[in-house]
Amino acid sequence: MRANYKVEFASGVFLLLGIAALVWLAMRATDYGQDIGDETYTISARFSNVGDLRNRAPVKIGGVTVGMVESISLDPVSFEAVVDMAVASRFDEIPDDTGASILTSGVLGDRYIGLEPGGSPDMLQDGDELFITQSAIVLEQVISKYMFNTGAKEEE
Repeated sequence: MRANYKVEFASGVFLLLGIAALVWLAMRATDYGQDIGDETYTISARFSNVGDLRNRAPVKIGGVTVGMVESISLDPVSFEAVVDMAVASRFDEIPDDTGASILTSGVLGDRYIGLEPGGSPDMLQDGDELFITQSAIVLEQVISKYMFNTGAKEEE
């Protein structure tokens, strides 16, 4: 009976370690904002379509996370989505003519905002708005345009 107790105890410890590893992995995979730090400044951008962009989605320049999405709201006058982003203060030399695009990680992955720096000598400040934007590409719209426009020919 003594050997059976040791096997059960070892199995229980192994199971608890496995559950702890899964919880740790889940926490790491969903915590986008842990690397940007406490010191941030806010910028905003307007998009006609944000797709399924979510709060806390990463904001990247050249694949490097520089911030995260703080909030997404709808402008009641222009009916555009207004996205507020928190950018880490250590990235304080981003030109003010930077463009913003909503991109997808992989084919069907999560959405994120990609910033494309411009060449202006002036830098972004807290509260600035990006005016050069490109909305999300919605896969369903692309497929429907392809399906319904393939048979149509332009008449000359």
